[in-house]
Amino acid sequence: MKRDIHLVFLLLLIIGLSLASLTLWKVMASRKQMLDDINTHSLNLTQALSTYSEGIVRQSSMILLGLVERLETEGSGPAQIERLRQLVSRQQSLMPQMSGVTVYDKDGRWLMSSNRPIPAGANSSDRAYFIHHRDDPSREPFIGLPIRSRSTQEWVITVSRRFDGPHGEFAGVVAVTLGIENFLRLFGQLDIGREGAIGLSYTDGALLVRYPFREQDMGRNFSKSPIYAKYLVDRSVGTASFTSSLDGVERLYAFRKSDKLPLVTTVALGRNEALAAWRFEALLSLLVVSGLLMLTGFVGWMLIRDIRRRVAVESELRVAQQQLLDSNQKLAHLALNDPLTGLANRRCFNETLDVEVRRAQREKTSLALLMIDIDHFKLFNDTYGHPAGDACLQEVGALLAACVRRPTDLVARYGGEEIAVVLPLTDSAGAAVVAQMMLDRLKEKAIDHRASPFGRVTVSIGIACAAGAELDGWQVLLDHADGALYAAKRLGRNRLHGG
Repeated sequence: MKRDIHLVFLLLLIIGLSLASLTLWKVMASRKQMLDDINTHSLNLTQALSTYSEGIVRQSSMILLGLVERLETEGSGPAQIERLRQLVSRQQSLMPQMSGVTVYDKDGRWLMSSNRPIPAGANSSDRAYFIHHRDDPSREPFIGLPIRSRSTQEWVITVSRRFDGPHGEFAGVVAVTLGIENFLRLFGQLDIGREGAIGLSYTDGALLVRYPFREQDMGRNFSKSPIYAKYLVDRSVGTASFTSSLDGVERLYAFRKSDKLPLVTTVALGRNEALAAWRFEALLSLLVVSGLLMLTGFVGWMLIRDIRRRVAVESELRVAQQQLLDSNQKLAHLALNDPLTGLANRRCFNETLDVEVRRAQREKTSLALLMIDIDHFKLFNDTYGHPAGDACLQEVGALLAACVRRPTDLVARYGGEEIAVVLPLTDSAGAAVVAQMMLDRLKEKAIDHRASPFGRVTVSIGIACAAGAELDGWQVLLDHADGALYAAKRLGRNRLHGG
């Protein structure tokens, strides 16, 4: 009848584990597939947005290149500037992201503004892009950080080039301003959820644009964020998951570094939002499986209840047997452990040392033995009394046992104030490390012993170690450890000796 109960339990367990495992596997596989799909979709978006951003910058650079060539060929007189204004007005309709084109002379004064009349005394010599071109002879375009336009008061990004005079000297700057609102128009057409975000930034972490747009984000630098500090160090494209430093929302990130420009495109989806459909599906699966498990459990309970009615006496006998086993275990523990310190006793030590010596001889491995004696322990008892001596033995025993961590090691009370430590698979160097740790721990503990010349409780440690082929028996190893212990005591105590 007991076997019948076990079979019912086993059947219920197999059914329950099978259903739970299958459901868990299905739920986790579905989650992984959804995350993979989200990452693939986000990486595709970063590719499209990176191409879009590169196209805008490239288009702006081409416009600037044509204007710079005209300025350097025809000059920057009023007639030439007027022709440039007409040229820009014809091109502006081809690039809706462009807010305007501005030409500055070598001192930062405005020579032309395509989108409004030039304000009196307008000067942009303090702008970062102007300073860059003035101080850097490079002819390459420069993408500036977001600034508030002085002509329209909107937030813009500048793409600029320098133009030179007849003798190669700096003559001024031509800048295309890209309105962030127009730049983000395409971003806003993408469904990234309420917690999603799209960003375009420099490779050094300086933010250029972010959707949804927040004015307080302008000028921020994300070089300390995980994407820049961890992921972009050794790769140019990838995915990650972490909590945003902007708003504290956990997001799934996809990022891509441009091959041609110092730009990084990032697409982030709110993790909770992205996994909402998966959570609903998982919850539905868990509800169905829970119902099946409850039904199976109810049927099994009915069967077990009927069986248990016939095995009540057997159950009581099993309890009595278990109590007897527990009592035997306690007796075995008392037979092998020292009642004062809780360490293994002399009998356990002798049996263990004999077994380990035989194993070391058979397997040709090293075996180390530490013999430890508490220095001036009789003076401790005479000074503080035997109850304090017992407490000292307990404290020292616990401290030494804490220095030995492997299950195969044994710390035993050898007798009186002597403690022995068996260290299988340990050479002399390893045994010395353990012994030194014991000395250091006792020094840190600083148990008061005013009758000792050291002013605290100390121990002397003798070390004996031999390989399997050198072991003649446990008594020889024990004699060597005893000899090393006496040598440590002769040399002044509070030390280790031997090895």
